[in-house]
Amino acid sequence: MTAIEDRCRLVLVVPEGDDVSARKTMLEDALRGGDVASVIVPQYGLDDGEFQKHAEALVPVIQDAGAAALVAGDTRVAGRSRADGIHVTGGAEVLAEAMEKHSPKLIVGGGNAKDRHQALEIGDVGPDYILFGKIGGDIKPEAHPKNLALAEWWASMVEVPCIVMGGTDPESVLAVAETGAEFVALCQAVFAEPANAAQVVASVNALLDEKAPRFED
Repeated sequence: MTAIEDRCRLVLVVPEGDDVSARKTMLEDALRGGDVASVIVPQYGLDDGEFQKHAEALVPVIQDAGAAALVAGDTRVAGRSRADGIHVTGGAEVLAEAMEKHSPKLIVGGGNAKDRHQALEIGDVGPDYILFGKIGGDIKPEAHPKNLALAEWWASMVEVPCIVMGGTDPESVLAVAETGAEFVALCQAVFAEPANAAQVVASVNALLDEKAPRFED
């Protein structure tokens, strides 16, 4: 493991927007800030054609920065944009279908687990990761306590890596790291002020370097 890989790493979630070039610039800036394991690009309200355009603009930016590009939405868009993976927002059944079609060629992960039972159903499918929290769920400064509790339980007993949705405060990453989760996802904390995105990514990495617990080999 490298020094960064032995602690909780950052995942970015691209916020809503319909201006492709503005989103591209914003993402390029954020990724200059330091280590990002992967970036989730959700479809939000875009139709498939528009989403295709956005994915084709954003995926290369993500990959050039050394992060994995995960498309959430139309799986055909993921394929055409040459993304590294698919983020499934449905439950275990939808995830199982996506795994059957796209794994191991693509990274396939998902979430929407509201309790331990649903989490274990998703885990049984054997995805590449599970997300605790929902995209767009970062409406408070801290990560949701329920997601922190699920992550702590999960990290102690299941090998499938987990991502936890952080809050609007960049420092919410520490509470996530302390659960033993492999990844923390941020959206508003990084992108609410696009001009500061690189600075926030740099400060989050510095905080995790300094204070996040280290994983054992």
